[in-house]
Amino acid sequence: MNLACYLAGQPLAAGRTLAIRNPYSGETVGQVLMAAKPDTEAAIHHALQAPRNLSRLERHTILDRARQLLADRLETFAQLITAESGLCLRETRYEIGRSLDVLRFAAMEALRDDGQTFAADVSPNGRPRKIFTTRDPVACAAAITPFNHPLNQVTHKVAPALAAGTPLILKPSEKTPLTALRFAALLYEAGLPGPMLSVLVGPTPDVAELLVKDPRVEVVCFTGSVAVGKRLPALAGYKRLVLELGGNDPLIVLEDADLDVAAHLAAEGSFRNSGQRCTAVKRILVHTRIADAFIPRLVAKTAEYRCGNPADPETRVGTVIDEPAAIQLMAVLHEAIIDGARVLTGGKRRGALFEPTVVTEVPRHSRLIREETFGPIAPVVRTDDLDDAIALANDTPYGLSSGVVTQRLDHALACVKHLRCGTVNINEVPGFRTENSPFGGIKDSGLGIKEGVIEAVRNFSTVKTFSLPW
Repeated sequence: MNLACYLAGQPLAAGRTLAIRNPYSGETVGQVLMAAKPDTEAAIHHALQAPRNLSRLERHTILDRARQLLADRLETFAQLITAESGLCLRETRYEIGRSLDVLRFAAMEALRDDGQTFAADVSPNGRPRKIFTTRDPVACAAAITPFNHPLNQVTHKVAPALAAGTPLILKPSEKTPLTALRFAALLYEAGLPGPMLSVLVGPTPDVAELLVKDPRVEVVCFTGSVAVGKRLPALAGYKRLVLELGGNDPLIVLEDADLDVAAHLAAEGSFRNSGQRCTAVKRILVHTRIADAFIPRLVAKTAEYRCGNPADPETRVGTVIDEPAAIQLMAVLHEAIIDGARVLTGGKRRGALFEPTVVTEVPRHSRLIREETFGPIAPVVRTDDLDDAIALANDTPYGLSSGVVTQRLDHALACVKHLRCGTVNINEVPGFRTENSPFGGIKDSGLGIKEGVIEAVRNFSTVKTFSLPW
């Protein structure tokens, strides 16, 4: 498969070639003709010249047509994501289902006017006038997406921008660009004017840094590492930043929890998407009185997550993104073992395959639970009581999501009130949400600015206030 970056709807004619390899087999699954600095400059120019007269109905129609086209090609896209990311078909089919929801909700938002009205004769300083608000699309926005959800991360940036009427320049991960380019082609087929979207893959100084620095790019949306995210404000200067920088999400299992439910949520939260989700369960905090009953249930549930060839429909855990990522996971696991942790199941790797792994007796200072571990590892830590669990959950630089397993309303409400993170899910995994609900974190997980389709449309637009005699 040979693809080229898209500049205002047209594939590039020349450039360096990037080979994309299957993380499981090592085979080349595609080549991408990459962009250079002049292409980025041209993309900004075209975005600024993009049509400003797309009606709400036209934006809705394009997004809805794209949804229908994607639904018709679900299996083709699922196999493409599996080939370039190593995620198993079970996950990539699920991801496309979520992306279809994003397009559906974005198409709905394109039709919705959330403007407000205010009476202006409500104070001695008022006038007999009416004040109105409306939203204008920003002139040009940029989005930088990671590898772990090659389609859904892209859709979450592109669809809300188009719903708002904002031209967007997308820089997908160089590890998984094929899906993004195929999705762009689908949008053009659905009727999207070319200048509304460019998709560029290339050297960081020539593409990503240039987009972040250029003052004509008014909004930058970034999902990725904390280290890169914290560099962006210095590069971006005076512009709007929407940052989603990962998480170290706990699943808190309290003394009254249903243990079968807890084991199911722990496994699903830890192993889905090969553990490569910012909202994956990274720490399982279990009340010490039920830990000995919970742990065997988790080990038994883990046996159901078959690890192997991602293209095999029976596989439930494919590879991580590449072998270096698997090697890094193994190094962090070995550190924990040296510190006294015990591996109860898993703990082996072959190439980029890393077995679903359950680890107990993990010291609280271990890097395995202090940092974001991006892989299928389920570390179990014993806690003394509710207060200890909340304190340990908050004892991290991150603050994205959390899950709590309990049958007591007072315990659930205490967690909602006192956990310092963007989402608290009761009797559900930390990552549960719908594609239109607000999503985002605090502390090192982000600046508190929310994503999700409705909030993202707002991020890609600005409020304009006007008044008329009344």
